[in-house]
Amino acid sequence: MGRLSVSLCGIELDNPVIPASGTFGYGWEFASLYDINCLGSFSFKGTTREPRFGNPTPRIAEANAGMLNAVGLQNPGVDAVIAEELPKLKPVFHKPVIANVSGFSTEEYAEVCQKLDREAQVGWLEVNISCPNVHGGGMSFGTDPSAAAEVVRAVKAVTTKPVIVKLSPNVTDIAAIAKACEQAGADALSLINTVMAMRIDLNTRRPVLANVTGGLSGPAVFPLALRMVWQVSRSVQIPVIGLGGISSAEDVIEMMLAGATAVQVGAANLTDPFACKKIIDDLPKVMDRLGIEKLQDITGGAHG
Repeated sequence: MGRLSVSLCGIELDNPVIPASGTFGYGWEFASLYDINCLGSFSFKGTTREPRFGNPTPRIAEANAGMLNAVGLQNPGVDAVIAEELPKLKPVFHKPVIANVSGFSTEEYAEVCQKLDREAQVGWLEVNISCPNVHGGGMSFGTDPSAAAEVVRAVKAVTTKPVIVKLSPNVTDIAAIAKACEQAGADALSLINTVMAMRIDLNTRRPVLANVTGGLSGPAVFPLALRMVWQVSRSVQIPVIGLGGISSAEDVIEMMLAGATAVQVGAANLTDPFACKKIIDDLPKVMDRLGIEKLQDITGGAHG
């Protein structure tokens, strides 16, 4: 393994940097900007059984040190992803990809995961039980340990590839949700998804977002994400992928010291499409400065 390499559920990554779902499309869109094979992997856009237009506009709002989104899982549906998006990705990305899956019932999660599990390009399935922007779906499963475990068991019963469960920060005890997912058979966890938030337009005196609330992401949530990664990684034995406000090589190392095996970069891709490439390029220099020989050795290094 190389200096930046890490292992995620038995699959080696050249580095731990993974663009987060919803911020990198289906990957091929970024391939005209740079060689995306420099990435460890990436998590493609949240995919559901049926096509979804998403929430009404406006569905993006600015905030200090971050942004709010209420996109609402806009995607073409799993069959179109398999027939159209993955073939466009294959010529430009030669590594396993993370398939992000959302749903409105246990059965939908299982059906979509089963279809994507058959695809050779898919290395992992990331089950999103934490989307705060969809009424009646996503986060309703991620706020209750028994409901989360039910989804995990249903997905594991029909798949063969590693299952990553994406957790919500909008809970009282995220470690309890994490442990329930681990006991149900999850192979890894990713956290955090966005934090429920809102903005009000002072001129209209109405919420800025048509959905009223949205998910806050960006540097503002990094300390919160770091705390939750610390808590969860100390509570489970399976790998943790840390995300939430990461925008620099230093942030990657801090998240790994908190307990992350790999990281996902989200909002930074929306402000700078080269963000992940820059982070990967910077990592060796920052490692030299901090006296780190191999990244895989620092996971949980702050735990003492």
